[in-house]
Amino acid sequence: MTSPAPRVIAVANQKGGVGKTTAVVNLSASIALLGHRVLVIDLDPQGNASTGLGINIRELERSVYDVLLQEAPIEDVVQSSVVKGLFVVPANLDLAGAEIELVPMMGRETRLRKAVDRVAADYEYVFIDCPPSLGLLTVNALSAAQEVLVPVQCEYYALEGLAQLLRNIELVNNNLNPKLHVSTILCQMYDSRTKLSADVVSEVREHFGDKVLRSVIPRNVKIAESPSHGQPAVVLEPGGAGAKAYIAAAQEVVHGRA
Repeated sequence: MTSPAPRVIAVANQKGGVGKTTAVVNLSASIALLGHRVLVIDLDPQGNASTGLGINIRELERSVYDVLLQEAPIEDVVQSSVVKGLFVVPANLDLAGAEIELVPMMGRETRLRKAVDRVAADYEYVFIDCPPSLGLLTVNALSAAQEVLVPVQCEYYALEGLAQLLRNIELVNNNLNPKLHVSTILCQMYDSRTKLSADVVSEVREHFGDKVLRSVIPRNVKIAESPSHGQPAVVLEPGGAGAKAYIAAAQEVVHGRA
């Protein structure tokens, strides 16, 4: 009996400050804690997903930059994280010039896809943390993925920029990756004290229907603090409100909304 195909999920939103990397770190850790084998590919030059999972990005011998630009085997770049069953292809500031360096290269939009295809069968879930832009790094992520998870913050202008993101996803779907689709919307930074947060969640559900996870991630001090400890919030304080929300969201990603 063959094992099911891995789910390759790009986490994207070109609007900054929506908690995209926080979602990658905590969802991937939660799914690993549920017993699945998970890979995180950090495509953001800031390397925050890498450091949030306990990787020292200042001491990297190789990073995702080498995979994209030097065609280094991705399996040689994978590192263990602080969570059992969760592995990372880390990023650092070397990646900052990659958008420009990729421009003249053959197959510039699909270099990550070819790398992921080499190792995808070793994992059940692959999460790709995209930079907050719609440049070539994000196009590489969308070309490599089957699904897009979009984090949305529960604040004014929450849907700002989403139309452009959806257009770009459609372009990639039409021209590079016919399997690509938006599978999941995750509402984050929910403040139960404000009517605005409830209104935003209602508006997002109206727009995206059952793609929106029932679990909503609250504003939470431990979630904000956890990157400084090099650990996901779901490991640092698993009983906290933020961690419980991410674990519930992860269960929805794994088992569906039923």
